[in-house]
Amino acid sequence: MFTRRSFVALGAMAGLSACATTPPPIPAVPSAPVIPTLPDFYGAITTEPYPIPAIPEGKLPQRYWRQEVANPWPNYSAGTIVVDPDAAMLHFVEDEDRATRYGVSVGAAGFAWQGTARLQFCRKWPRWKVPQTMIARKPELEPYSVANGGMDPGPGNPLGARALYLFQNGVDTLYRVHGDASYLELGKAVSSGCIRMLNQDVIHLHERAIHGSSVIVLPSMKANKLEQLY
Repeated sequence: MFTRRSFVALGAMAGLSACATTPPPIPAVPSAPVIPTLPDFYGAITTEPYPIPAIPEGKLPQRYWRQEVANPWPNYSAGTIVVDPDAAMLHFVEDEDRATRYGVSVGAAGFAWQGTARLQFCRKWPRWKVPQTMIARKPELEPYSVANGGMDPGPGNPLGARALYLFQNGVDTLYRVHGDASYLELGKAVSSGCIRMLNQDVIHLHERAIHGSSVIVLPSMKANKLEQLY
């Protein structure tokens, strides 16, 4: 039977329910981002005349890793090298279907020069012979001029472990694809140099490069902007 005492008890319970608050939800703990493991080929190289340190884990964006991709230029013959300065990518054409892609960094010269050149020759641990045009801007480089024999190879030489020399109509363009890029530089414009690659990558490219093949440097949309910076 519903009595006055039951009514009072129910009223008290209703009041307590009205005063109660819903506890806030426990925030979800965000999961730690998964950092993909660098391929083994970016490890230290100890078989060269000069040591090449490993690329630190988690520092090199995956888009700049050396990798095989679908060939964007199937009409180019195997061995053709295509450089896209604005995308900071270099492609080596393997065959009609495949290409090997490398991340690069691009200096002022790399943005200013464009066209098709011939891969005239390659050098392992090259000497850096500074052209007079650069010495005119940086007189402190005079000790490394062509007349003075250039800079010795090894750590500190900006050409790094390998260099590919590009010619047009038998004339040196003074344009190089070379090593010694820092993993921090890839995808960025640096203050000097042409097309710079990680030493691990330029060694790999050098092993595949074909003497006399075409090197195509695409036009840069950033060149005009860079003229104001350098």
